[in-house]
This record gives sequence, C-alpha cells and structure tokens, in this order.
Amino acid sequence: MRSSSDAIGSADELLYGLDDEQRRAAQALLGPVAILAGAGTGKTRAITHRIAYGVATGAYDPERVLALTFTARAAGELRVRLRGLGAGGVAARTFHAAALAQLGYFWPRLTGSPAPALLGAKASLLGQAAESLRLRAGPGTLRDVAGEIEWRKVSRLSLEEYAERAAARPVEGLSVDQSLELQRRYEQLKDERKRLDFEDVLLVTAGMIAAEPAVAEEVRSRYRIFTVDEYQDVSALQQELLELWLGPRTDLCVVGDASQTIFSFAGATDAYLLGFATRYPEAEVIRLERNYRSTGGVLTLANSLMRGRAGALELYAAEGPASGRRPAAPIAYNDDAAEARGVAASIATQISQGTPPAQIAVLARVAAQTVAIEQALAELGIGARQLGGARFFELEAVTRAMLELRSLARETPTARLYDTVADVARRAGWTLEPPPAGGSRRERWEALTALVELADAAAEGMTLPEFVAELADREAAQHEPPLHAVTLSTLHGAKGLEWDSVHLIGLAEGVLPIGYARTPAEIDEERRLLYVGLTRARRRLSLSWARAGLRGRPRDPSRFLTELSTGSRDAGASGAR
Repeated sequence: MRSSSDAIGSADELLYGLDDEQRRAAQALLGPVAILAGAGTGKTRAITHRIAYGVATGAYDPERVLALTFTARAAGELRVRLRGLGAGGVAARTFHAAALAQLGYFWPRLTGSPAPALLGAKASLLGQAAESLRLRAGPGTLRDVAGEIEWRKVSRLSLEEYAERAAARPVEGLSVDQSLELQRRYEQLKDERKRLDFEDVLLVTAGMIAAEPAVAEEVRSRYRIFTVDEYQDVSALQQELLELWLGPRTDLCVVGDASQTIFSFAGATDAYLLGFATRYPEAEVIRLERNYRSTGGVLTLANSLMRGRAGALELYAAEGPASGRRPAAPIAYNDDAAEARGVAASIATQISQGTPPAQIAVLARVAAQTVAIEQALAELGIGARQLGGARFFELEAVTRAMLELRSLARETPTARLYDTVADVARRAGWTLEPPPAGGSRRERWEALTALVELADAAAEGMTLPEFVAELADREAAQHEPPLHAVTLSTLHGAKGLEWDSVHLIGLAEGVLPIGYARTPAEIDEERRLLYVGLTRARRRLSLSWARAGLRGRPRDPSRFLTELSTGSRDAGASGAR
C-alpha cells in the first residue's frame, strides 16, 4: 500500500517541467482561480496538471471534479491528457453533454415520462413553419433564422425581449415581423411534437435546478470542483447554468484569453472572464504569457495588433524575443486569382525546401476565399483539405479499413502490424505514389496514407489489437492523424490549432474586417479574428491581399495592416505572378 509520503512524491512529479506561472496555476487548487492564458502558452497543460495534482494530493475526489469546455474535440483531448496523468476518473465534458446527462436523469423522476427527444438541425422544422405561414424562405434565410434562435436563447432573451432588438439584427429576405412570426411558429411546432433543440437542453436543465431544491442539492453533491476552459466563449445561458451547478461554493477555475473572443455572433462574451476578479475579489489571478508556439518575430506582430485592448496579454517567446524574423510586409496582388497563384507558388517553394504540407495552412475570413487557393494548389500537384469538412474517422475509406482491421485483430491478433495495415490499405486502393491532386481519389489516398503511417510509427512491439484500440481512442477524442495536404480553413475554424507556416489571405477592407462589420464592437471582433490567425503560426507567417475583387471592384488594404505598420509590397517585387 502506498504511503502518504509516496503519494506526495508522485504528486510533486506532476509539477516537473512546468514553468513558474504554470506551476503556480497547478498549485492553486481551491477557491476561485482565473488563469489568463495567451495563445500558445500551455494552458491545457496547466489545467490538466492542476486537476491531476489536486487528485494526486488528495485535495480532489476525481468523481467530484467536472472539467467543462465547448467542443467534443476539446473535451476528448482533456480526457486523454488527464488519463495519461493518472486522473482518468475526472469527467471532462462540453456544457451540452453535461446538461444532457442531467436532463435525461432528472426529467423522468420529475415528470414520470422520458425526456423529450432532441431535434436535429433546425432547418427542417423551420421550413415546415415557413410553409405553414406561407412564407417564401430559402435555405440561406432558414439558416439565418436558426442562428437568430440560437443567439436569442443563449443570450437569455424571451421572444418579446428579442423583438425589441430584432430591427438591429435583420434577416435577409424577411421583414422583422415575418422573422418573429417564423420563430414563434417554430417554437409552437417544436412543443407540439415534444422536441427540444440544442439550446433548450441548457434552458430546461437550468430551469430544473433553479426550481427544484432536491435536484439542485443532488447536482451540487455530485460535482464540487469546476474548471472551465475557453471561458471567454461562455454565453449568458452557460454562465447561468454554471452558477446553478456551483451554488454557494467558489471552487471554480476559469481559463481564457479575451483577445481570442471570436464567437460574439453566437452569444459568447468575454465579460465574465474580464469581470471574474470583480465578482470574486478573493480570486487568485494568474497570467500565462510565455509563448511556446511562435517565434519572437510572429509575437511582435501579434502583440502590436492587440496592445492597449481590454484584457490583452503581452506574449513573449520562450526561445527569446529575438527568435525568428518579423514577418515580411504583406504582398499586394492585382486580384484574387493572382493572390491564389502567388500563395500556391510560395507554398510549393516551402514544400520543396522541406516543410511538410501538413504543417502549412491558408487561413481566410470566409470559406469561399479558399476555393481558388485549392485549385491553384491542385494545378501544382499539391493536395489540400478543407478544415471543417468530413472528419477523418467518418471518411468512407477509413471506416471500411477500420472495420477490416477490427476483424483481423480478432482472427489473427499476432499478425505483423505494419504489413497488415498496409495490405488493408492496398485493398482499398492505396499506392506508394500519390495520384494527381484534387478530387476524391486523392482524398482517399491521403486518408489511407495516414493510417499506414500511424502503423509505421507505432511503438515497437505494438500488436494489431492494441493498434485497433489506439485508433478507437483517437476516434473518441477526435485526435486525427496529419494528412499529406495543405490545410485550408476559415479563421474561426483555425482556433485552437497551429502550423509551422501560415498564409493569411484577403487582408483587404470589406473582407477583413468584413463588410457588414460597422460598429466598434464588430470591428474589434474582426481584429481578434486576425489576432487568432497571426498566433496560429509557429515559424513563418505570410500576409497578402488583392487590389481588386468581383468584377474588378477596387479594394483598399485592411485598416489592420496600417495599424501593424508593416507597409506593403507589390507582388511583382516578390517574384509572384
């Protein structure tokens, strides 16, 4: 049996390798704690070591700890890391997953009937509501109305309260009255069919806890220690639910970066992060500003964009302020097509110089901007993948290969790992040489190559059943292997990711900031989007814009480029054509 001194020794080992600020965060176990963590500063490492340290020292009962985040992928990563640190008993969930579990448990006890079924996408029911009202609404309009419903609910606004603001949030193709009537009809149909939408899960769970003391007591006895990652993205509804879960206790650790608040359109607000120390005057506030991702040159540019803004952190490179040169001045191209060709040519040069395609990304304000880039890359024989498309483990080629590998693992568990995986991939059409870039054939090849490379990189002695189990763990955590392809993504989709080389395109007025951003708050959101893009780059950062848009309409460089004082250079001067 392990002695208490052995346990403390093991716990102290969890602090090894942490920097001073991360160690301070890991040891701040009780009471309100705010960790202001800049991009690339190791926030996930800090909070997982904090939780594991609390478990190892006995300060935390792992079954009473709840780590909350906003995406299934992030929750999966937390679970994997915590399991590796000896804290596998800790629950790591999204707000919705935690609320849904409570809803499914308490609803039958309170009502005597099963909880209502969840509604899938809102578009289908909204279409039926529009038809019943004889409104003509296309798919784009229905998506916009669905977004308004989501924003209204997470902002904790009734339909009557929303009506007072609706004029400032027009839906294209509908009058204000029509938009409101469509939302009312949607709610009626949903109630008649006994369905709950995604936001209702939070609303109903919060309502149960607030209205039923017995429910509140049971929930609060179940979880006593809370950690909230990406706290700058919390909505009014999520904050209300968090406070109901906490009750009178203050054992709450929040982690976030106000400079990365980029989902305000969906109801997220950094007000709770920025106001944390006011709400909890006794809170310990820890700043993580030592950046382990980017060079000093990249961080100098990023800091200059956010300096003086509320909650902005001053990041500095762990490898020294002089590391890496400041990114070159943005390249001005004649039009979007020339920009796509120039960026593709630059990527081809980087690949020829040894940068893996998987470590290169092209980031844009909207997804449509990357279509020309993908075509230009294909013309040069370079594969690309759109981030946000089908997930790796949902691809047909991967699904089929995994089914066959599971079967072989049961039948011939001692088979040679690499040979078996390679044979399965060959039967699915894999070859050593890649097919031409572009199209489904290349996408299938990229996916199968990733599977074969996982087998090739497996630990010595790993068996086929162990490899299949590792694939299952990766799938559950949404931990996808890198593909031999350049990543194309929106700035929103790139949050939380990083690459050695990042190309930021479309840095022109009307594109970034986007044309409909007019108020100071909207412009600040666009600024934060650019900041997120800048801080995705590890070693190399390229900025570009086009002087002309659709039908040759002239553009001006983004106001943010002027603020960065980077100047601008013509595409001709760079050799790009």
